[in-house]
Amino acid sequence: MTKAVIYARYSSDKQTEASIEGQLKECYEFANLNGYNIIDEPYIDKALSATNDNRLHFQRMIDDSYRRHFTAIIVYQFDRFARNRLDSAIYKNVLNKNGVRVVSARENISDDASGIMMEAVLEGMAEYYSVELKQKVKRGMDLNAEKGLSNGGNIPLGYKLKRLNPNDENSKKVFVIDEKNAPLVRRIFEMYADGISVKQITEQLNSDGFKTSRGVLFHKNSLRELLKNKRYIGKHTYKGQEMLNVEYPMPRIISDDLFAKVQKLMQANKKAPAKTKAKVEYLLTSTLHCGHCRGGMTGISATGRNNTTYRYYTCNGIKLKKCHRKMVGKDYIEDHVVNECRKLLTDRNINKIAKEVVAVCEAEKDTINLRRLKDELSECIRKHNNLLDAIVDCDDNSLRKSLQLRAPKLEQEQMRLEKEIALEEKAFPLLTIPKIKFFLTSLKNGNINDMKYRRTLINVFVNRVYLYDDRITLIFNSGDNPVTINDLLLSEIESGNKQISVCLLPDLVGLHGLEPRTDRL
Repeated sequence: MTKAVIYARYSSDKQTEASIEGQLKECYEFANLNGYNIIDEPYIDKALSATNDNRLHFQRMIDDSYRRHFTAIIVYQFDRFARNRLDSAIYKNVLNKNGVRVVSARENISDDASGIMMEAVLEGMAEYYSVELKQKVKRGMDLNAEKGLSNGGNIPLGYKLKRLNPNDENSKKVFVIDEKNAPLVRRIFEMYADGISVKQITEQLNSDGFKTSRGVLFHKNSLRELLKNKRYIGKHTYKGQEMLNVEYPMPRIISDDLFAKVQKLMQANKKAPAKTKAKVEYLLTSTLHCGHCRGGMTGISATGRNNTTYRYYTCNGIKLKKCHRKMVGKDYIEDHVVNECRKLLTDRNINKIAKEVVAVCEAEKDTINLRRLKDELSECIRKHNNLLDAIVDCDDNSLRKSLQLRAPKLEQEQMRLEKEIALEEKAFPLLTIPKIKFFLTSLKNGNINDMKYRRTLINVFVNRVYLYDDRITLIFNSGDNPVTINDLLLSEIESGNKQISVCLLPDLVGLHGLEPRTDRL
């Protein structure tokens, strides 16, 4: 039997322990029916989002994979593993190197070409809907801020939250003064205004046993942020912006004169801040490999004589002196990959991909839990029909009344099962041909300079990229054996006369006759 572990997660306080129990139940049933031997306790992250990888037990599971004690991770659905397509690709690549596959109990995605493409589309759309949900949440938080309501998160020292309707657990919350800690805030402002340094104030507060609003010791940075917080003079701020004419104003703790004096002193004592570095995303991380040693290639940067920053991908084998592959410019290789992905998105290919992905989606809807519920419903209907026949054929009035009392129970059970089946079918992603065609057409017509667009295009279509001195090989999400479409070679990767060789895995989602496109660059 295949050795496996289970990973489960729920993302908010609106989900409960029951949701974890439901995930585990289905994962265990899937394991029993499909020959997986669960060798350890499940890895469970509670009330944590999958849009990032900052999850304690998720990271512990990744670390444990290096020990090679298990070869599969079973999840309830792929969005339990990650909704961020880049994180999903990175960690699945790590797990793949450790001989571990991620398997979904609800989404019976196969290992063949159609399954690979189906998984790529599901993960791409899961990230899309996660971003869409984030935008909806942002709109709600913006509206709360405009009214002066709390959006949750850390509460400034000296304040506490109060429900607008004390009898309603879902009621909105507003800020009110915390009479216990408000005097401490005034003391901090007065100490700084009297010329006491941030360091001295911090040491004094910690020595006296005071804690921040988070319940931890004071530090210089947290104290500076407190001294700059305009909420203490009754200004409701949100993301650094002051909200005007709010319905529920922020209660004042500090006078305008004291606050202004403190700001003036802080400005005078301010030191020149260190330059912040812009975070640059290397889109081919975990995807780009050296064609010579087959090792991964990592993004690096270097500064030239004129303080110009240059960015490259370099083979990891160079550090170990196992490879001599030349570096390649980041923009150069990423532009090539993005352009080749766009060339796949002809109208003919979009139609074929949409039809085949929907067909696979429909076939994969038949989950273990759904089959069980349908079997129970069929059995319930059979019993109910038999009971009705027995009632019709019964000549004994007493027995007939007894049988009639059983009918409502079976009818209620039938309604319950039908409801559960409807919920099960509703939970599965509804992929339609128009929806997928719209998604792929958006990729075709997107802004090639937009980073989000470039990332989505690469994540949906590209499986691996191999870089040689004389050619580039792209392997798309479709099959196992690359086929050379064009064998024109690069004379040198950074020369002026550049050509590209593109390899397309056969039968993209089972489609023969996709239109490969290769051009002299």
